Amino acid sequence: MTRRLLIVLLSAFVVAGGCSFLVYRLVGVRLIANQSHGTQVVIAVSDLKIGSVLRSIDLSTTEIQGTVPKGAILKPQDAVGRGVISNIYQGEPILDSRLAPAGSGGGLAATIRKGMRAAAIKVDEVVGVAGFVTPGSHVDVLISGVPPGATSATDGTKTRTLLQNIEVLSAGQDIQKDSEGKPNTVQVVNLLVTPEDAERLSLASNQTHIQLVLRNPLDTELAKPPGTQMSRLFGDPAPSPKPQLVVAKGPAAAEHPFVVEVMNGSKRSEEKFASSEKKQ
Repeated sequence: MTRRLLIVLLSAFVVAGGCSFLVYRLVGVRLIANQSHGTQVVIAVSDLKIGSVLRSIDLSTTEIQGTVPKGAILKPQDAVGRGVISNIYQGEPILDSRLAPAGSGGGLAATIRKGMRAAAIKVDEVVGVAGFVTPGSHVDVLISGVPPGATSATDGTKTRTLLQNIEVLSAGQDIQKDSEGKPNTVQVVNLLVTPEDAERLSLASNQTHIQLVLRNPLDTELAKPPGTQMSRLFGDPAPSPKPQLVVAKGPAAAEHPFVVEVMNGSKRSEEKFASSEKKQ
């Protein structure tokens, strides 16, 4: 009885060992097969800012298992010399959509889409939403000034929305000199606008005060604000239209006859004659 039990146990161990070996071989072959199907993609060695031109030392390669990101660059030579149009972070795969077309170079010009323009305006920290206006954010442009033909005594300064949902290309500092020749740091924001809006924004920057209003990039609905003037801020009702002067035509003036006084000696008499207009 003990001998039979030993034989059964040994047979079970042999069978279990054989099954384990077969499972190990099958799983190992599949793992090796999956590893052999990895794809080499190009990644960033360090953080890359908008406008920078890629060099060979900025790039490296790594192997990705499974699905490769859409538009991933597979060869470093396909990315070298192209401008970065969206910030790329260290270790992130280089995507074709994050780079400017080959030959377009780098800098801000590479980020301007076809048919659009980059309009630069000067702002301060308050106008620039206290520094929260960053590349890729969306803003509304408000202008404040006295409308042409209006007087400050009656209408006052008016504010209206000039442009809505405008993309910010860049937001940084520019060094300029003041009247004494000393360097003066100012905030410069470049907005992506159409050629028509670029003309309006250029005129507004010279004739009015500009205010940027930060908005949610997912909110693309265009509002229709009526504009606000100074008198309404103090609770005064909107100015009523000026009454027009109406001249009422009264009845025609009564016509008086001509009176002729006739002196005949001591006698005195009056003769009345109708006017020529009445006869007609």
